[in-house]
Amino acid sequence: MTLIVGLTGGIGCGKSSVSQFFSELGMTVIDTDVIAHNLTQSDSPAIPTIRKCFGDHFITSTGMLDRNKMRELVFNDDSARTTLEKILHPLILEEVNLLLKQTDSPYVILVIPLLFETKDYQQIVDRILVVDCDEQQQIARVMARSHLSEQQVRAIIATQTPRINRLQYANDIIVNNQDINYLRMQVLHLHHEYMLLAQNHSNPSHECN
Repeated sequence: MTLIVGLTGGIGCGKSSVSQFFSELGMTVIDTDVIAHNLTQSDSPAIPTIRKCFGDHFITSTGMLDRNKMRELVFNDDSARTTLEKILHPLILEEVNLLLKQTDSPYVILVIPLLFETKDYQQIVDRILVVDCDEQQQIARVMARSHLSEQQVRAIIATQTPRINRLQYANDIIVNNQDINYLRMQVLHLHHEYMLLAQNHSNPSHECN
């Protein structure tokens, strides 16, 4: 069986950069956010259900989900967020399982921003890798890339598993407080560790014959 590493972290901590480095090393990367984005395109089977539950107002003229409007809604309405999750999460999980069956990578990086919030992947991942940085850097990065206010970023952070809990649950931690070379060095170090773990994972020893 393939070793599956669940990669997670708070918004703005650098999950995309880390997963890109693993991909450059030749490892399979499965990103649940990318899958979710694909599932909200105009030709997705999820769109009719989203339209039925939320109305035409949340579907663009081209037939895809209006992500900005939906993002604003779900951050202010817990019941709307739960409804959207019930539509998308089973479809995302189905696609993840399909992609895992198709991989021939020694190990897989499975990017799950809401790993601890959804609980769908606890039985799938073998290890948890958390990308971490201090909160002020986290806020500054999200404000710069998404043009959100500090209040809006803090509101998003408040909906996610607390940083201290993520670190407590982690098997491995990458600290993204310095430059990109330091980040890459940490990925390379973990890559070597994961290659060794993957070899043992695929060929477990047996005490009894």
